[in-house]
Amino acid sequence: MSKIDGVVLEVAPLTDRISSLTVAATDGRVLPEWEAGAHVEFDVPGGTRAYSLVAFDPGLMSAPKEYRITVQREDEGQGGSKAMHALTVGDPVTLAAPKNDFPVKLDAPAVLLAGGIGVTPMISMAAALQAAGQRFAFHYAGRTGAAMAYHERLADTFGEAFHLHCDDDTSALDLDALISGLGDAHLYVCGPRGLLDAVRAKAEDAGIPADHVHFELFTAAEAQDGDSAFEVQINDGRVFTIPADKTIVEVLEEHDVDVLYDCQRGDCGICQCDVIEGLPDHRDVVLSEAERAAGDVMQICVSRAKSARLVLDI
Repeated sequence: MSKIDGVVLEVAPLTDRISSLTVAATDGRVLPEWEAGAHVEFDVPGGTRAYSLVAFDPGLMSAPKEYRITVQREDEGQGGSKAMHALTVGDPVTLAAPKNDFPVKLDAPAVLLAGGIGVTPMISMAAALQAAGQRFAFHYAGRTGAAMAYHERLADTFGEAFHLHCDDDTSALDLDALISGLGDAHLYVCGPRGLLDAVRAKAEDAGIPADHVHFELFTAAEAQDGDSAFEVQINDGRVFTIPADKTIVEVLEEHDVDVLYDCQRGDCGICQCDVIEGLPDHRDVVLSEAERAAGDVMQICVSRAKSARLVLDI
């Protein structure tokens, strides 16, 4: 996929750690259009980072002259967010065309649940739902209001549909109440893994249909303490060693094995494959607890192995 040469038009601090960046094509051309929930990948030192596109007005998604993203600086991260925060007006950037692993259904009621910086894709989703005249509720949860970007503008824009939840006051999120009150609405969740895991478990226990619950993580997969190498065998008999600091997808691609994948966060389900032998270490947010327990499918962009070898249908 061809990249877009861009330039930073504006940098606007929103909180101590969060800034909004507006970028345009260097040559001023119209950028690819996008739909609510989409993200773009920016080249950063050592790789790429994906950031959700932000628009309070759905009209800005069609024939856009600029893109707006919102970046939270992660001081303990791998450096991508710090590189983005170091950008100033006029700096060059390289980005890809938008992709959407987290589309919103405009023909069904929706409940949007954002944790922290996971609010970014929800803004365009709420704007699209509002413009479509669709019933929705927008819940935004975080530690304290001072650390949460856009919450005042969100309240002004979406009125009674918007609900702010701060851990340090009486508005803290009641996840059980939210799940029990879903009714026929689709639930969209973006935030840290702990939130997504809790929602998945509670929604499953409540009997919410799996196709009514949609997830997006705002962080890529990272190695965990205790990770070790394991082997993967594929259909042609070849065996590959997956080191602790690489994913199955990365190693297979290095050896020219053609695999389907997209998000590389374990939330889109595109890389799912059958497990013929071995015990997966599931790290996705796609599979139900029953599917995890069965152990016969896995998401190879993030999940690893509890056994010494996995035999996969690839």
